[in-house]
Amino acid sequence: MIDHLGIAVSDFDRSKAFYDQAMAPLGASLLMMVPAEYTDGVKVGGYGRDRPVYWLHEVDEPGPGRHIAFTARSRAEVDAFYRAALEAGGRDNGAPGLRPHYHADYYGAFVFDPDGNNVEAVCHAPE
Repeated sequence: MIDHLGIAVSDFDRSKAFYDQAMAPLGASLLMMVPAEYTDGVKVGGYGRDRPVYWLHEVDEPGPGRHIAFTARSRAEVDAFYRAALEAGGRDNGAPGLRPHYHADYYGAFVFDPDGNNVEAVCHAPE
């Protein structure tokens, strides 16, 4: 059910050096850096074997800032997740839509839960 996971790190380069080494025995590596123009200059990179599934993003102080993405079976499920989450008291962090800077068929929606965690539903199916 989980599509990918993101964590906050205080020093991206130091964390990258650690994960580069720690992930190598697992056959995983840094597969993608999100272009700075999509992140307001924050360093964001994703590790995996054949697609990024474990993401690091740099913050001043790690702590709150967790990101968890759940796999949706359709874009309609993404839309429904977003509506239900907002109705349950979540705060908008990105309406449903394509995110082609991640992948051509990446359709996701983002909300903050009551504790400020960034929770997402994502569908990778083309329409």
